Amino acid sequence: MNPILEAIRDRRSVRRYKPEMVPQAAIDEVIRAGLWAASGRGLQAPIVVAVTNRDLRDRLSAMNCQIGGWQPDFDPFYGAPVLLIVLAPKSVATGLYDASLVLGNMLLAAHSLGLGSCWIHRAREEFASEEGRAILRQLGVSGDYEGVGHCILGYADVAASPGAARKDGRVFYAR
Repeated sequence: MNPILEAIRDRRSVRRYKPEMVPQAAIDEVIRAGLWAASGRGLQAPIVVAVTNRDLRDRLSAMNCQIGGWQPDFDPFYGAPVLLIVLAPKSVATGLYDASLVLGNMLLAAHSLGLGSCWIHRAREEFASEEGRAILRQLGVSGDYEGVGHCILGYADVAASPGAARKDGRVFYAR
């Protein structure tokens, strides 16, 4: 089978990770795959903030947890040691869609490298907050960006499920 189609069919979201850090080379490969995503008018507007600093990762986890309304001890990043946060400039009409493609590419790249990953929401709320905007400024990110999603990344600490059968009735042909 074609390896790309196989990766699309076999990739699953991982929600339990080992604590060991992913090598920088693998993180860079996942990001590179994201940056090669298609983008409206070829603008390549989305940016990626790669978080491997444990203190910042835990701070973002606490923010995300509060936004989600969970108990303070819940980790919405499921123990993943790496966060790849994708943001889109608010001034680009296709920014949300372009950033979604970046995230999709990164999820597939992670799988192809033997890493677990999962798209985690609430980045929009995190980076719309004053605390989130301050974090971006501290990291040297300038401009008016909207958080689109987090690609959590790490080594899975759980076996992948086979995946649910695809639902019928989702394709319509106009011939």
